[in-house]
Amino acid sequence: MTERRSAQPVVFDVNVFIDAVVTGQDSFESWPSPPPTSGHYAADCVGIANDAVEFSLWLSPHVLANIERVLETPEADGGFEWDPEPIEEYLSVLVEIAEASGGGVLEPDEAVTDCPDYEDNRILELALAAQAVLIVSNDSDLLHMTPWRGIPVLSPRDFAARVDAARRAKRR
Repeated sequence: MTERRSAQPVVFDVNVFIDAVVTGQDSFESWPSPPPTSGHYAADCVGIANDAVEFSLWLSPHVLANIERVLETPEADGGFEWDPEPIEEYLSVLVEIAEASGGGVLEPDEAVTDCPDYEDNRILELALAAQAVLIVSNDSDLLHMTPWRGIPVLSPRDFAARVDAARRAKRR
């Protein structure tokens, strides 16, 4: 009998969740499974978390609120002007993915001020609280901090490519 390794905790930055649904494809219902197969790296990352094989996804109320804020903000103000119903559906899907993967939603209890950007510190707080083994982000400030307190920060492209390579090697 083979022993199944438990999923490793991972945290995605808000930009990954936004890119997954606003660039490169029509909707989050068409995420690849099993990923990564699309070349749309942010969507592939969410698909990897949805597979719940290697990683457990962790979210915070702050991350969910920021996803909602960015999606509902008018386009003229740099947002995407989504209607409330698809935003709520997307947030619900993300929470379901997190919980099904062995992660969930947690409120960090330790403040972090290691980065000059307030929002980036909220991601770092979540990673610390979740005991994440990885942070996935397109944010240059976070990417330049790698490894932060021993936690690597990877771009969605690098994360998807490494998971794909590991899965291919495992099938050999």
